[in-house]
Formats: sequence, structure tokens, C-alpha cells
Amino acid sequence: MKHRLGRVGFTVLLVLYTAVLFAGFLSPYHPAEHHRRAAYHPPTPIKFSLAQGFYVNGYELTDVAFKRYKLLQQQRYKVKFLAKGFSYRIFGVIPAERHFIQTAQGGHLFLFGSDHFGRDVFARILYGGRVSLSIGLIGVAISFSLGLFVGGISGYFGGRVDDILMRLCEVIMSVPGFYLLLALRAVIPLQLSSTQTYLALVGLLSFIGWPGLARVIRGQVLSIRERDFVAAAKAIGASPVRIIVRHIIPNTFSYTIVAATLSIPGYILGESGLSFLGLGIQEPDASWGNMLSAAMSIHALSSFFWILVPGLFIFIAIMSFNLLGDAIRDVTDPRIN
Repeated sequence: MKHRLGRVGFTVLLVLYTAVLFAGFLSPYHPAEHHRRAAYHPPTPIKFSLAQGFYVNGYELTDVAFKRYKLLQQQRYKVKFLAKGFSYRIFGVIPAERHFIQTAQGGHLFLFGSDHFGRDVFARILYGGRVSLSIGLIGVAISFSLGLFVGGISGYFGGRVDDILMRLCEVIMSVPGFYLLLALRAVIPLQLSSTQTYLALVGLLSFIGWPGLARVIRGQVLSIRERDFVAAAKAIGASPVRIIVRHIIPNTFSYTIVAATLSIPGYILGESGLSFLGLGIQEPDASWGNMLSAAMSIHALSSFFWILVPGLFIFIAIMSFNLLGDAIRDVTDPRIN
């Protein structure tokens, strides 16, 4: 059953990462495009008729103050596939203008509704997912590389080196993670560009993520270094660095892979939390965290339910990683089954 749930988690993640990778092709609008007369526009379902094919209905803004719309049943706009739209780049290199889905001039195609600026929530979910989903992978890659390196050195050499490195880990771990993130973010200028902010967030999340892994790896290395193959490597004159990198660290991968998979949700939540508080990715660029900040308004939350869609995607991504991590753990742990 757990393996089946793991496959479900893997499939969902594959769909999410594929969708954000081809965000430009799948998005009917540019994520920063404003529709001045369509703020908080409700989701527009795609309908089908034999006579007209796929279409969406028109909407009329009847209350400017409270953003209430009237559905116009007789007003229909044809939905077009593989039509030209805004310019984007595939894989950041190949220029393109074709989009999977578009609507005729005058109609709105807001699959997940629009936000308070009239921007398409669906497009911003796709582009924001590039930040929220990639920051977990990059952050884990950096922090786990550092954790493996520090834990390997600490466990192999022991003595004073072990004492210094482990005390450093304990100092970092003694501070609650999110408060440490806030403290470190406070010393970084808020005027950074989105790219610089993204790199800063990756660095911050990586900095607080490595000590726990380093301590676990250190414990494993203390045991592994006493095995025969390590003694054989020493006997043929292998250097300590070669022994650690080629013989000891690979024997910790069964734990490391599982721990990395289960740690990615923490990085996604860390970025989302900082962006939600206005300390992460800044407007007009999108991330799931700063999109969710619109839900802080009780009026908006009660009147325009679709602004919670970013939170739903955060939940789906985190649950999928947890299901996948649990399945990998069950497969790699010999004590299970």
C-alpha cells in the first residue's frame, strides 16, 4: 500500500515539475499581465457545444467596490489551442509564442480566477512553482553536500576535530529554525532583485539545514570507519579524503536519499513562509508563498476562495514528497518487510 502511495506521490511530483518547466507554453497569460476590469475575476470553466466547440462565457463586472460579476450565458468566446500569445523561452533558451490554450479577443480565460490586480492565478501558479519547487531541490543539494562533508570529516578523524564541528552543529541547531531564518534574512537588504533574493533564500535555507544531517552522518561514519574495506584502503596508501569520498560516504547513501526526500518539504515551507511575510520573493514576481499572502485579508478570503489555490499546491507538493520519501525508506530499510 505504501509503495502504491509512493508511486502516486512520484507521479504527482512529475506532473508538477513538468508543468512548471513548460509554464510559458501552458499559461494563457503572462504572469505579470494586468486586466484592469477583471480584478478578483471568478474562475472561468471551459465548456463545450457541438455547434461552437470549446468556449468560455463572458462576465460583466456589476459591483466595482466588492468585485461582483454576472455570468453572461449568451456571450461566448471560442477557446483556441496552440495559438500565438506572449513571447517566452523554452528551457530559457528557445524563443516561442505558441500556447497550449488561448481565448478569443474580448474573453477571459482564468482557470483559477484572477487576483486583486487582475492577474491570472493559473499562470502565476505555474511560474511561482518554478521558485517554490526548485528551491527545495537546490537547497537540499547544497545543505546535504555540506552535511555529508562535515559529518564525514568529523566521524573519520574524531578527537578535537570532531568536538569542534559537533559543537558548531549544536549551536546552530539550538536556535529554532524559522526564527534563525528571520534573523538571517534581516541582515540581507530588502532591495535585492528577485534573482538575488532567490539565491539568498537558497543560501539561508541551506545554512540551517545541514547540522542535523552532519550529526547523523558522523554517527554512521564512526561505525563504517572500523570496517575491513576501510582498513584495506588505508593499507594500500589511500589518502583520508579519498577514503571518505570513495569508500565511506557512499555507504551512507541509503539513509541520505531518504532524508533528502523527506527534507525538501521543509525547504518549500521555509521559502513559502518568508515570501508570505514579505521577506522572500517580491512582487511582481510570483512564488506560492507571496501569492498566498493575499489570503491574510478576511474579506478576500471569504469572498474570493480561489486565492487559496497556492496553499493547495503547497499542500499537494509537500504530501507528495512525504509519500515518496516514506516509500523509498520502506524499500531501502532492510528491517521493513
